[in-house]
Amino acid sequence: MANARIKKGDTVAIISGKDKGKTGTVLRVIPEELKVLVQGINMVTKHQKPTQRAPEGKRFQKEAPLFWSKVMPVDPATGKPVRKIKTASAAEAKPAAEAAEAKPAKKPAKKAAKAAKE
Repeated sequence: MANARIKKGDTVAIISGKDKGKTGTVLRVIPEELKVLVQGINMVTKHQKPTQRAPEGKRFQKEAPLFWSKVMPVDPATGKPVRKIKTASAAEAKPAAEAAEAKPAKKPAKKAAKAAKE
């Protein structure tokens, strides 16, 4: 199964289908089915049969899940859909060159053994 980069509460943009171009908030993620439920997107009409409580029956609209490859996270800074949202912790992380300088590399065991013999 793919790693879910979309979480409940995220703002996402719809990239294909009848609601293409709209944005909404993720209400629920269903990882077993690889689907997400987005507020106000992919609305379907459901029919309810008449019962003793509601003798007329009724029709109502609700959100239906859609496949999560049809949505992209929206960057809160720009408001545009992006593949990957940069977090504050990633922005504050040191570049690879600085990280390599900070921690010296360990010698492999074979080279250390040869150096000890000489």
